[in-house]
Formats: sequence, structure tokens, C-alpha cells
Amino acid sequence: MIKVVFFARVREQLGEDELSLNAEFTDVNALREHLAGRNDTWAQVLADNSLLVAVNHEVATPGTALKDGDEVAFFPPVTGG
Repeated sequence: MIKVVFFARVREQLGEDELSLNAEFTDVNALREHLAGRNDTWAQVLADNSLLVAVNHEVATPGTALKDGDEVAFFPPVTGG
């Protein structure tokens, strides 16, 4: 099972805090494509190239491999000040 969490405006746009998925995904890109297929809103939110992804609290790339038990987070870039 993969836990997927959403933060900040991503959470607000999707209306979801987190999901648990039983499906297997080879990498972050496969998961992202799967989620984008849910509907047009998900496709639009996940198509944002500035969106960041972390796997188990480490910044990830689209090719980062996934395995059972991973936590994947989607979040917008954050700026400090």
C-alpha cells in the first residue's frame, strides 16, 4: 500500500488530505499519471510543473522508484521571507 498526501493549495484544489492505494507503481511518474486520470481537476493540478514531490520525506524526481509502504507527498514550492 502506498500512502499519498497532499499539502497546501494542492490539498485545497483536490479536496483530499491523503489517499491509500493498493496498486503498485514503478515510480513517481506512474503514480502521478494514475492520479491525473481521476478527473479533469486532478489532471490539471498534477500537470503543474512547479509541483514538488517527496517520497518518505525526501525530495523526489519523476523517476524515483516506489515500493510498498512508501509515503508520497505532493506540495507546491514554498518561499520564505
